Amino acid sequence: MNYKFVFHIIGFLLALTGLLMFSGIPFSIYYNDNDVIDILISGLITAFTGFLIWSFTHKNLDMEIGKRESYLIVTVGWFIVSLFGTLPFLISGYLPSFTDAFFETVSGFTTTGATIINDIEALPHGLMFWRSMTHWIGGMGIILLSIAILPLLGIGGMQLFQAEVAGPVKDKLHPRVQETAKRLWAIYVLFTLAETFLLMLGGMSLFDALCHSFGTLATGGFSTKNQSIAFYNSPYIEYIIIIFMFIAGTNFSLHYQVLKGYILNYFKDSEFKFYSVLIIILVLFTSIYLTLNNNINFETSFRQSAFSYISILSSTGFTTVDYQQWGPFFTEIFLILLLIGACAGSTSGGVKIVRYEILLKNSLLELKRLIHPNAIIPVRQNGKSIQEEIIAKISGFVLLYLIIFGLGSICLNILGLDSTSAMGAAAACLANIGPGLNSTGPVSNYSSVPDLGKWILSFIMILGRLEIFSILILFSPSFWKR
Repeated sequence: MNYKFVFHIIGFLLALTGLLMFSGIPFSIYYNDNDVIDILISGLITAFTGFLIWSFTHKNLDMEIGKRESYLIVTVGWFIVSLFGTLPFLISGYLPSFTDAFFETVSGFTTTGATIINDIEALPHGLMFWRSMTHWIGGMGIILLSIAILPLLGIGGMQLFQAEVAGPVKDKLHPRVQETAKRLWAIYVLFTLAETFLLMLGGMSLFDALCHSFGTLATGGFSTKNQSIAFYNSPYIEYIIIIFMFIAGTNFSLHYQVLKGYILNYFKDSEFKFYSVLIIILVLFTSIYLTLNNNINFETSFRQSAFSYISILSSTGFTTVDYQQWGPFFTEIFLILLLIGACAGSTSGGVKIVRYEILLKNSLLELKRLIHPNAIIPVRQNGKSIQEEIIAKISGFVLLYLIIFGLGSICLNILGLDSTSAMGAAAACLANIGPGLNSTGPVSNYSSVPDLGKWILSFIMILGRLEIFSILILFSPSFWKR
């Protein structure tokens, strides 16, 4: 194990995080808040610590990096960055409990959006901006951001890309992985700026527009308002966020291809078609139901159902209504959606649609294989054969995902949460969605969860963000053997 290289990259990540902390200072100064010094001290501590680690490990550095170093960097990197990310909350005193500060920071970096803050609007603007910034840099991935910069330091990043990027298949937009990282981040920034501009046209301030764009494109869900998007009571703002949540839940490699002029590639991708059709069916069914039974006009019911379903399926977590009030049938639908997620290669959490799609196709083909045992009938995805090895990994991933969901639910239930709240919280944090059900539902938060429960959920959030294997592999004895 090349520990020196591991610490070298973690030092770089810390230094980068420290510099990003300073981004909230201009808003603190503009709004005449009292958190400038707190953010400045936090950023300096983080950046200086990272720079020291990076400097001390720079001499005689062995640039060879294997899979073990990559998994260790990605996992430890997320924990360390989250640890230092608590400093603005702790030093300012707005979250004096380390448990609460760590939970909020992990929720931000993993783009979960689960919060323990009861009065968000009481936060100073610099601290609120840092809270939203954790979403934005966690959405595309701080590791992926570093991969775009590492070539300047003479360091490659292919192994880190494989360990960081979500999904069963890693889509490379360029033969050089650094170019892929740069292009993904360029698309990410482009969409963020576009949404920010459109939200400002709807009446949001630059500050609110940026924070909500960060939360949307990262599929995070942190809002600057206690009522989330419902505060604005604006159909225009809701429709803009609906569109960009849908975009954020789509594979970013498809966006890149479309921006190059290949518009029909959206409709050639089976996962995107499944994602779109699922949303259309759910929204139309719910809109008609709400119109007929809840005395709501069709446009309002359509907008509320579209916002809620896309928010949950894309794992964004913004809210405009309490969908639990629609009835127990819809509560069950939302619990199922908590375990699905959107497209691989997007910023969304969850299992991802493509995994379910491949498993479903494989299950149906098993019927043919029983009739024709000697026939070779491969599973195909977008016209390409899926290797048996990938199918086995997907099966293992889904099984582990459900086991972790079950264990998390049981632990939270033992700690005092009712069964629905426990399952909702475990599913929402594992899928990096945020709002769960009942006491952790869309009009509540996680402040009532016991401290031990918050630590369990923090670990579950990171497990979900790094797609389980990257962390669990560190607990394997063979990982540490020569």
